[in-house]
Amino acid sequence: MLSEKQKMLAGADYIASDFELATERTLAHAKCHGFNSTPGCSPEKLLGLAQMFGSCGTDCYIEPPFFLDYGYNLVLGQNVYLNFNCVILDCGVVTIGDFVKFGPNVQVYTAGHSLNNAKRLQGYEFAKPITIGANAWIGGGSIILPGVDIGENTVIGAGSLVSKSMPANVVAVGNPCSVIRDNS
Repeated sequence: MLSEKQKMLAGADYIASDFELATERTLAHAKCHGFNSTPGCSPEKLLGLAQMFGSCGTDCYIEPPFFLDYGYNLVLGQNVYLNFNCVILDCGVVTIGDFVKFGPNVQVYTAGHSLNNAKRLQGYEFAKPITIGANAWIGGGSIILPGVDIGENTVIGAGSLVSKSMPANVVAVGNPCSVIRDNS
């Protein structure tokens, strides 16, 4: 029988209140708290946080405060910049490509809850991976929902709710987010 963590990592419904998952979240939250307790992001300070990531490329910069659930499902490319107050619920894998920029208050949610009342009352969640292609720019206050892919060189306008995948080389804005023009 699969553990709740194995179910989560496999993309199956899982119980997030499971002891193992709750313990791992608490450890990740404690690391974030330590990172957030002082201003700025020196390479040494980032290394202390990034050790729990799936991987972290060179020359990345994360403005505190920064929040995530597990850390091991976060994959950062090179030269990634995450502005103040970024939230990444990395129950599923979040892959952020090289030279991606986030404005302040960007939220990335791989986790979701069932629309089925009975399953939701039992505590089930699901997680779907999110991929953000190289050189994308995610405007401040944007929210990216489970299972979304954003293509390389794409700009997501500030305050957008990205509920479906966006192609490469476009500008997309709004709630729900939609393509408004080519960005080639």
